Amino acid sequence: MSSSKPVILVANDDGITAPGIRNLINIMQEIGEVVVVAPDSPQSGMGHAITVGNALRLDENNIFEGIKAYECSGTPADCIKLAKHYIFKDKKPDLVVSGINHGSNSSISVIYSGTMSAAMEGAIEGIPSIGFSLCDYGHQADMSHVRPFVKLIAENVLKHGIPKGVALNVNIPANNGEPIKGIRVCRQTLGHWGEEFDEREDPYGRRYFWLTGKFVNQDHGEDTDEWALKNNYVSVVPCQCDLTAHYLLRELNEWNLDSK
Repeated sequence: MSSSKPVILVANDDGITAPGIRNLINIMQEIGEVVVVAPDSPQSGMGHAITVGNALRLDENNIFEGIKAYECSGTPADCIKLAKHYIFKDKKPDLVVSGINHGSNSSISVIYSGTMSAAMEGAIEGIPSIGFSLCDYGHQADMSHVRPFVKLIAENVLKHGIPKGVALNVNIPANNGEPIKGIRVCRQTLGHWGEEFDEREDPYGRRYFWLTGKFVNQDHGEDTDEWALKNNYVSVVPCQCDLTAHYLLRELNEWNLDSK
């Protein structure tokens, strides 16, 4: 690998053949030397799952001309782990980017996101990492407007760095014909999915369920990712692995938890 350019590891959760990852690779080629490790099939909604009970396969793939690429039988987090331990070995990439995801990963969706799990796995390893998502679920979604924002954010991360254990969650509005107003650094919106399970029957008379539902926004602040996206801004949320509710530590320590 060349030492004159930053080395950029590209992953995703929609699979190595998804249009989003091809767009991301094309943008990253303008910045550095690209290596791809991505799932061999869609892994959306996998969260930070890792493979522990089955064998993992990692095969070279020439799908991207002039790019060293590998397809992995595991999850997005598996892709980053295998890249670190097998492909890069003693040398870390300068940047991990994941995406471009077909669909939003704002608010609570970040905890379910395979896209962000790849970015968070990079952050755990101390590598500056970013997850990029487009708020359009279409497989052939128009991504012509994302380039300047993806490139600008990636270049700034390479220049300034990110603390270990932190990754940026970047969501980009769908192309609605209106120019994007800019980039907003935000906090994660407080919200949840109001879920329903649509009960159906297959041709053999067996019951099955299909997950449906709507996002419920419990947060009306104007400093959130949902507000930014609704108002046609790119949202950037710094995310961390520490899930401790620090504000509650003092109160819990006042409880009578002495079991003796």
